[in-house]
Amino acid sequence: MFKVPTTTGLSILAAIAAGTLLLGCSASVEVKKSTPPKLSADKLSSTLSEKLAAATGQSKPDVSCPEDLVGKVGTTSRCTLTADDGSTLGVTVKVTSVSGGQIHYDFKADDKASPASN
Repeated sequence: MFKVPTTTGLSILAAIAAGTLLLGCSASVEVKKSTPPKLSADKLSSTLSEKLAAATGQSKPDVSCPEDLVGKVGTTSRCTLTADDGSTLGVTVKVTSVSGGQIHYDFKADDKASPASN
């Protein structure tokens, strides 16, 4: 889980966003072949969490993706990174290519975090 003191949650999320934007992150994942291939929402969430942690040097954040990612070029999905204080940061995932059962995608964190709802 993404451990962040309440007073610094938004600044840490902003650092993740900035780090992700500077690195131009992308990933690829091998999935079971189907027509078109799909990456489960759970696998997408865990892969994004790992990539964001690697990009920022922070512990793995809590990332949630509501739907499977369909392996069709141009397909997008929105995921949410949530800090311990409840603040959130959106992450957009876009499929860039598909090779057999492997889905290649780029992801970008939003520029601004949303504060925790009361």
